[in-house]
Amino acid sequence: MSYYLYILHSSKIDRYYIGISNEPKLRLQYHNLGEKGWTKRGIPWSLAFTKEFSDKGKTQKWEAWLKQQKNRSIIEKILTGKFNWKLE
Repeated sequence: MSYYLYILHSSKIDRYYIGISNEPKLRLQYHNLGEKGWTKRGIPWSLAFTKEFSDKGKTQKWEAWLKQQKNRSIIEKILTGKFNWKLE
């Protein structure tokens, strides 16, 4: 089974959201339903990026690392293809 690291963008609040899912398009729909959680305030969200991994653990490590960085410039490098995907 494949797992995906995904990045959502809200133009309403100009923020990014990082998550993982095995079905990122369905996950996007869930976030846009606005039933609960932090993402409710940013509706509508768009899927800005996905990266496929074959290992759930590796996907979770990348998600945790990116969330720890709290750095918009890293997200922008990812979106423009200028990010080095070697975990440091």
